[in-house]
Amino acid sequence: MAISEAHPLLLLFLSIFLLPTLRATSFHYCDKKLDPVKVKGVEISPYPVVSGKAATFKILGSTVENISGGKVVIKVSLFGIPVHTETHDLCDETACPISPGSLVLSHSQTLPSFAPPGTYTLKMTINDKNGGRLTCISFKFKITLSSTVFVS
Repeated sequence: MAISEAHPLLLLFLSIFLLPTLRATSFHYCDKKLDPVKVKGVEISPYPVVSGKAATFKILGSTVENISGGKVVIKVSLFGIPVHTETHDLCDETACPISPGSLVLSHSQTLPSFAPPGTYTLKMTINDKNGGRLTCISFKFKITLSSTVFVS
């Protein structure tokens, strides 16, 4: 194999095995209630999430109504045991006001380095500024331990 042929293969290998990946994750609505915000997808980067490193969760969706503000409530559990809860202002996660049409909520966070590896469940509820529910979804994601690479 010529050297010029090896470079594309090397780049492919590096991109598949060494670079952080983006993963579209399946999700479920919390119940059958008809909410004004419809979720189209969830993207997690990098995937799997690495303890002690930053991760970004993007919620892709759409709304049929104007939204001027609200709260995003995130509850995380491991093996069904609640391990973390946090609340964010909706307008910190996306640009407000939100007009009918597409929307993207993006949340980046560095997970604690002591977070044990495993498959976690995240439940996200989005409420309007009056406390009315806009949507509620849950999805699973994996956390792995940070690895150390030694270079000699």
